[in-house]
Amino acid sequence: MKIVFFGTGPVAQKSLEGLAQNFDIEFVITKKMPDGFRGAAPVEEFAQAKNLPILFANTRAELDNAIRQNSPKSRLGVVVDYGVIISQESIDYFPLGIVNSHFSRLPQWRGADPITFAVLSGQSSTAVSLMLIEPELDAGKIIVQKSLKINSDETTPSLTEKLVNLSNKLLVEYIPKYAHGKIRPRRQSHVERDVSYSRKITKEDGNLDPTTLEAIECERKIRAFIDWPKSRLPFRGQSTIITKAKSLDYNPGDNWPDVVICTNDTALQIIELINPKSGKTMLVKDYLNGLK
Repeated sequence: MKIVFFGTGPVAQKSLEGLAQNFDIEFVITKKMPDGFRGAAPVEEFAQAKNLPILFANTRAELDNAIRQNSPKSRLGVVVDYGVIISQESIDYFPLGIVNSHFSRLPQWRGADPITFAVLSGQSSTAVSLMLIEPELDAGKIIVQKSLKINSDETTPSLTEKLVNLSNKLLVEYIPKYAHGKIRPRRQSHVERDVSYSRKITKEDGNLDPTTLEAIECERKIRAFIDWPKSRLPFRGQSTIITKAKSLDYNPGDNWPDVVICTNDTALQIIELINPKSGKTMLVKDYLNGLK
């Protein structure tokens, strides 16, 4: 089966890798990294390595033009982690529409960063939702939705890996079923009651303020922001990155382990941090021993 793939980031690259093993990729549409960009361009690099045709589109207008000029023969498109809103004009080029793999239990956490917000909010589970995209943000009909448990110590990277693996299995299994008319997509349920929106995380989100947050909220931020923007706590005039912490039951007078910060009658044990001088990750007790 021939498909067109839309995607840019590392999640998209892992998805494309799985799709390329099971489908004929007519061409890949991705965003062009700016001149001087030193980071990775995961989808572009993978497509080049596999000799897949590549089109670049960084805006909706560029995307419409790219599809218009190349007239895809594929009946279906697949989009994962692309970063450009796709217009109805581009959707209409595909008789079966464009399928998006969204990493939440839609209509929960529509928007840019559903995985991080699932960790931040303390959910016990999330899901992968395969849906047909519409111009309205993440509001399309559902092809299939499968749940995934979130562990109490889950981080955004660990949850992302699990969701990508689940997504790849669903794409391989359910795209052919949908294409052959074996599945009728359904509208998202309980939208008025359950809809919520994630947003793009900023660097400022990583600032920890124990005077305004409960310990469990601080712990969740540390797990959610472990890759970026990281969680920072002022210590001895420096912004120190905390990489692991645990909320504790608060009992005044207890013999606390290592370092504990009291936050609104709750307690946060700092377990691991990045040494501001060496940049190395270390246990907080070793760090403090080094400071004497």
